[in-house]
Amino acid sequence: MKAAIFEEIETIKIKEIKRSKCDRKGIIVNVKACGICGSDIRNYHVGLKDGIKNQIMGHEIAGIVEEVGSEVKKFKVNDKVAITPDVSCGNCYYCKRGLVNLCLNHRMIGTHWPGGFAQYIYLSSEILENGIINKIPEGVSFYSATISEPASSVIAAQENSKIGLGNTVLIIGDGPIGCLHLEIARARGATTIIIAGLNRLKDAALFKPDYLIDVASKDVTSEVLKITDGLGVDIAICANPVAETHNQAIESVRKRGKVIIFGGLPKTNPMTTINSNLIHYNELTLIGAFSYPGYIHEKALLAIKNGKITTKKYINEIVPLEGIENGFKIAESGKALKVLVDPWL
Repeated sequence: MKAAIFEEIETIKIKEIKRSKCDRKGIIVNVKACGICGSDIRNYHVGLKDGIKNQIMGHEIAGIVEEVGSEVKKFKVNDKVAITPDVSCGNCYYCKRGLVNLCLNHRMIGTHWPGGFAQYIYLSSEILENGIINKIPEGVSFYSATISEPASSVIAAQENSKIGLGNTVLIIGDGPIGCLHLEIARARGATTIIIAGLNRLKDAALFKPDYLIDVASKDVTSEVLKITDGLGVDIAICANPVAETHNQAIESVRKRGKVIIFGGLPKTNPMTTINSNLIHYNELTLIGAFSYPGYIHEKALLAIKNGKITTKKYINEIVPLEGIENGFKIAESGKALKVLVDPWL
């Protein structure tokens, strides 16, 4: 089979490699599409966790089951499936309490196991038991199903922070994650949604936020206070990897407001500076957001099926395996909202 091998930092080679055999407890999936995630781009530049090299990256995966082991009951040949990266241990303190995304032994497809930038992926019994693989609903395409992975993180973050009817929401970040936050917040009943961004405001405008703020020419907090008559928003979401936006969010929420730190910072510079007096005197709540449990992924797929997430607005570049590094550049440059890899092009 053909695969894109991450050999080392900023080096990916397309190779013909031997396809994994399907044992009695695993399955083989024919990969029809795999999204390029912001974390893929980061890993391309700084390396995979634990210094792992010679690995197939990619974790926003959709495909069709081609082989099924004799002991597998959950899946059958020709099932259309969406695959997400997280694999928990099932036995640690957090797993036993249903918080599988916080697993102490958390591992990922595309890092610790070969991922979706290949024509086929083998899923072992461990992944089938403790990972997140769901059947794609009728009427949802393989390309659209890849969006279910990032959408799951967004849905989980908004459920945990209880975004709902009547809320005013600021989203700092105009990339695909920011746009997903907009669509999910709207579906959950938020009445005023503001997006602040820089490079992709034209793309974000397609999702019809109530207000757009160009951070290149306007101060985020000043604009938010104008929009909200000096009160501030109920919830601000940092949907980006930029530390300075944390303080912008804190300054833009009302008293007793919430700030969601959704985008991780670079591993080489993870520190942030925030106004702790505003947190103290305004009784603000800061919420971290990372990953999701399996049932949230099912919700994401249904949201796509029901049109709550308009996947066609995100997917504006599809590349073959041979074009994957160019796909990374396109995604990083902001010239496309979402880039997919189709291993069969």
